[in-house]
Amino acid sequence: MVLYRLLKIPARIAFRIYCKQLVINKKEVLRYKGPLLIAANHSNSFLDAVILATLFEQPIYSLARGDVFVNSFYTKLLTSVNILPVYRISEGAENLHRNYSTFNACEKIFQHNGIVLIFSEGSCSNEWHLRPLKKGTARLALQCWEAGIPLKVLPTGINYNSFTTFGKIIELDFGNIITEKDIDTDNSHGKSIASFNTILQTELQPAVIEISTTDKASIKKYFSYKVSLLKKIILAIPALLGFIAHAPLYFPIKKIAYNKGKATHPDHYDSFLVFLLFFSYPFYLVLIGLLVYWIVGGVWCISVLLLPFFAWSCLQLKNN
Repeated sequence: MVLYRLLKIPARIAFRIYCKQLVINKKEVLRYKGPLLIAANHSNSFLDAVILATLFEQPIYSLARGDVFVNSFYTKLLTSVNILPVYRISEGAENLHRNYSTFNACEKIFQHNGIVLIFSEGSCSNEWHLRPLKKGTARLALQCWEAGIPLKVLPTGINYNSFTTFGKIIELDFGNIITEKDIDTDNSHGKSIASFNTILQTELQPAVIEISTTDKASIKKYFSYKVSLLKKIILAIPALLGFIAHAPLYFPIKKIAYNKGKATHPDHYDSFLVFLLFFSYPFYLVLIGLLVYWIVGGVWCISVLLLPFFAWSCLQLKNN
C-alpha cells in the first residue's frame, strides 16, 4: 500500500501530460467509497487499471491475469501496488482453484469498505467494442452478497481515441449502480449469474463506444478535440520546444515499446509505452537539468520545471 500511494502522486501529474482531454459523465463517482466493485471493459491492458487508480480518491485493488505472477519477486511487486491474480482456463485448468484465494481476499477488502476493479470481459483487446462478459464478476458479487456484504457494482466504460498515439482523449462513462436487490437470487446459482450478466451487459453497452476499427471518420468525429486560435498562438513556441526537448527520449522509447510490445503483444503496446516513459522521465529530467547546469549554471532548476509544461503544450497542439 505504501508503494501504491507513493506512485499515485507522480502518476496523477503524469496523467495530465499523457491525457489531452478527459471526459467523465459522472465526476461524483470518483469520490465513491466501498464496498465497491468496479466492473469495466478492457481495451488497453494495464493502462485501464492505472487510469482508474489515478482518478479515484480511495485506493483501488485490481485483478490481473495470473500468468504475470511468474515468481515471488513479481508477486511481491504486484501485490505491493494492490494487484491480485485471477486465473483463466488459458493459464491452465490446474490454476483455477487459486481464484478462490483471490476472491476471499477481495471479500476481506470489501469488509473493510475497499474498492476492487475487475475487467468483466476477461481479456484485453484494442477495439471499440464490448465483448461477451465472463462469469467472474457475477461470481465475486454473488459470493459477497451471500456473505452479507452490502456490495455495490459500478459498470464502467473506458474509451480511448487511439491505442497507438501518445496524448490521449479519454472518455469514462459510468453506468447505474447494481445492488443485490437488482438480481434475482431466488433461482439457481447459474440463473443468478445469468441474471447478473444480463443487467451488467445492459449497463455497459451504452458506456462502451461501438465503432469499427476501420471507420476512421467516425473515430475522429466522436473524439473531436478543438484548440482555439488563441491557445495555438500562446502554446506554439512552448510546443515546439517540447517536441525538440523530448524527441531524444520519446522516439527511442517508442522504438523499444514497438519492438517489445506491439510486435509480439499488440494489445499491450500502448500501456508498455506509457510505462517506459513514466519511469524513465524523472531520470531524463535530471539529465537535462545537469546538462543545463553545465552550460549556463544556476538556472538548471527552471528547466526541470519548464520541461513538463513544454511536453504538455506539445501534446495539446498535437494532431491525433
